[in-house]
Amino acid sequence: MPGDPTAPDMTTQPRPVYVIGAGPGGLAVAAALRARGVRAVVVEKSDEVGASWRRHYDRLHLHTTRRLSALPGLAVPRRFGRWVSRDDVVRYLEKYAEFHELELVTGVEVTRIEPAPEGEDGWTLHATGGRVLSAAAVVVATGFNHTPALPDWPGRDTYGGPLLHAADYRNPGPYAGQDVLVVGVGNTGAEIAVDLAEGGAARVRLAVRTAPHIVRRSTAGWPAQRTGILVRRLPVRLVDRLGALVAKASVPDLSAYGLPRPTTGLYSRVKQGSIPVQDVGLIDAVRSGKVEPVAAVDSFDGAEVVLADGSRITPDAVVAATGYRRALEGLVGHLGVLDERGRPRTHGARTPGQARGLYFTGFSNPISGMFREMARDAEKIAKAVARQTAGS
Repeated sequence: MPGDPTAPDMTTQPRPVYVIGAGPGGLAVAAALRARGVRAVVVEKSDEVGASWRRHYDRLHLHTTRRLSALPGLAVPRRFGRWVSRDDVVRYLEKYAEFHELELVTGVEVTRIEPAPEGEDGWTLHATGGRVLSAAAVVVATGFNHTPALPDWPGRDTYGGPLLHAADYRNPGPYAGQDVLVVGVGNTGAEIAVDLAEGGAARVRLAVRTAPHIVRRSTAGWPAQRTGILVRRLPVRLVDRLGALVAKASVPDLSAYGLPRPTTGLYSRVKQGSIPVQDVGLIDAVRSGKVEPVAAVDSFDGAEVVLADGSRITPDAVVAATGYRRALEGLVGHLGVLDERGRPRTHGARTPGQARGLYFTGFSNPISGMFREMARDAEKIAKAVARQTAGS
């Protein structure tokens, strides 16, 4: 509890655990560490907690339920509703840091992590302003959606209209009466396309490279997230078969509208890093013609966008929902802890063999819910760190 007079004075601990990133993953780990009597200092390059959430588009809500999205030690308020809005997520993160009395350092970016000098345990962190920090352990929680990835399409620079990444999209207001092309049919692209169609855009097309799996966010009160939790440890082929049966029963075939059912199984796709699209209006928008699926973008040619099927269109604006990079190379790329896609080889309480005391959280996008898994990781990491520091 805040202000507990029996709580240990952790500021006397000579080398804290540094948590890099004040998003939900970082805050959860810091709170779990504090609960175990381990001093944790959260270092955040922006000036506030939840920086990435503050930048998301206005319409965004969690696709996971309020109850299954709470971080350790503090429930999400009931008044936020079942599907928590972006603004309420930010309010929750602010309250979370305050409630747990987390030690936050904002406006400082950690740029490189190195092993402590020979003969010493722990890590040395290099940060902006010439800061050099000594850490007993480090938790990297800089986020799944860190750096917008905009494809280098041929001729991209010749396009005269607005071409922005989804990270810079806020609401449909600036696009009223316009012809807009949304590129990418993940959850973000699908929801932005619906937002534009409902918000006054004259025409909305959705460029699709790979047909997505679409699931209902909730069926008869049963959220898709709970299904994801139940099946995540089942054999991939079994879940693929079950997913196909559920899709046929609950999601109409949109092939006639240019959005065929995918040929790869749902869970096989998840294992490849692509989660299903939760329907928050896409199905109805496609069936009504308010959102028109088209082929993937191949290149730009002046005012025209050339699609993979050879057709050409002339949208007034393009919104690229083309994902993000983790951007961890400068921070830890020299430590051999990243895979070929630049993602951590381990996460949660597991650490690379050559990097004892270096942990990662929030770099996966599981069907069981990112907030839920970050909360579980936080407890596991805190337990592992407490055991490590006690033996130091």
